[in-house]
Formats: sequence, structure tokens, C-alpha cells
Amino acid sequence: MVVNSALVVLTDLAAMLLGNIMFRRHFHLFLSVLLLSGPGLSLWVSQYSVFAKRTHFLYRMFLRSGWGWTCIFVGSFVLVLSFSRRRSVLLSLRHLSRMLAAGGVWLGFRKVLDLLGNATGSCYEALAAPPEGDPASGQILLLLREGESKARCLGNGMQWRGYEVSEDVFLLCLCCLLLAEETAVFGCYLEERGASGSPLRILFLFCVLLLALWLFLLLCLLAYFPQFPTQLLGGALGCLSWRGLYQGWYPLGPSWFCPGKPGVGLLNAGEKAA
Repeated sequence: MVVNSALVVLTDLAAMLLGNIMFRRHFHLFLSVLLLSGPGLSLWVSQYSVFAKRTHFLYRMFLRSGWGWTCIFVGSFVLVLSFSRRRSVLLSLRHLSRMLAAGGVWLGFRKVLDLLGNATGSCYEALAAPPEGDPASGQILLLLREGESKARCLGNGMQWRGYEVSEDVFLLCLCCLLLAEETAVFGCYLEERGASGSPLRILFLFCVLLLALWLFLLLCLLAYFPQFPTQLLGGALGCLSWRGLYQGWYPLGPSWFCPGKPGVGLLNAGEKAA
């Protein structure tokens, strides 16, 4: 009883925050400020912290499979909410297709960035020892290896230098904005007295916790692994993807070519929630 009451209070408060019009309008600006503050954040952290190691559990467990975690929790939440509201399989699948569209955008940009990186970068191999009599014997000499792809170069323990965009920051920004959009309708759902049993509330709470985790990991990347130009470009690409989907394409629906925005067709205040 106490646990259920705590769950109701927590989810109601989270739904109120995520559904707030000010939060929804300015969340992307908050991410932008966070990205621009990256160089300053690195001055206030210790490089001896456990979060300064790429082998940390959170990076290995969540960051490397961030899109999978987002799909699991957001997809489950959208499916349960839409089906419990309208009992329509087709409507539920239409709302789930937003995840498919976002995944296609993410994979497409990853492919483009990979091609761009291979076209503009070069692979270098560090020499085991500099030649005798070399005046720069105190420096590490690099041997250019032509014809190597970035993945193969890094896989062989060599160095890659070239144009890069932070895929981690791109993914985290896109996932944060996607989570904020998809969970924002829960407040309107509760206001309309929709069925809000423990399973749906637990899924919503998991989505909120995942959003908090992605924000924390984004903060860690900016503070402990500062790469300002590449991270800024990655964040800009994530925000651009969100804007193109949720403010460009989805408002055109629902139709055969567009899944529509969250809440449309589910809530009486769907247009307002969307």
C-alpha cells in the first residue's frame, strides 16, 4: 500500500513536470546550454574520478547500447498506454512507428558520419622506435597507413585522425528529446482519467529514470571527456533530428505516410498534448 502510494505520488509529480508547457518548450534550450558549457564543466571535475574512465559500468552497460534501452522502455510505455486507452492494435502500432522512424534517422546519420569520417580521415601507426640520429627522437613518429577504414584502423590499435562528430552525444541528445516528447502525454492521460494501473506507472517511472540517466551520462561526457567541437556538432545533429521529426514531420499526420505526434488519436486533448 505504501509502495503503491509512493509510486502514484512520484509518477504524478513527474508527469506534471514533463507535461509542463515551459519544460517542453525550453528543454532543447537547456540541452544547448549544457553543450555550450562543456569546456567549463571540465575545469570543475577531477580526472581521478571513477567517471573519468571509459571502462566504467555505466558507459559499458548503457551508453554503448543507448538506443536499445530507449527503444525497450519508451516502446513498452507507448504500447501499453495506447492499447489501454483505445484497445486498437493498429493505433498502437502507428504510435510505435515513431520509434522506427527515429531509429532510421539515427542509423542513417551514423552511416553518413561513418562515410564522412572515412573520406576525410587518415590512419596512422606509431613506430616502435624512432630511427637513430633522428633529431626528433624524443617524439612519437607516426607512419601513414593508406587504404584503412576508421573501424579497421582503431580495431588494429592504430590512431585515426580526421573529421569527427560525437556519436555518443548525438545519441544522448536525441534520446533525451525523444523521451521528453513521448512521456509528456502522460499528464493529460491522467487528467482524462485513463486507466493508470501500476504496470503503466512503473513503465513511465522507468522512462523518467532513463531520461535522468541519459542527462547524467551527457554531463559526464562533457565534463570528463571534453571534445568541444565534435560534441557540439553531435548535439546539434541530435537536436536537428528531433526538430525534423517532432516539429516537422509528425505534425503532418496522422496519415498513411506519417504516424502523427504523441497523444493524437488517444486523448481528447491530444492536439494540446502533442
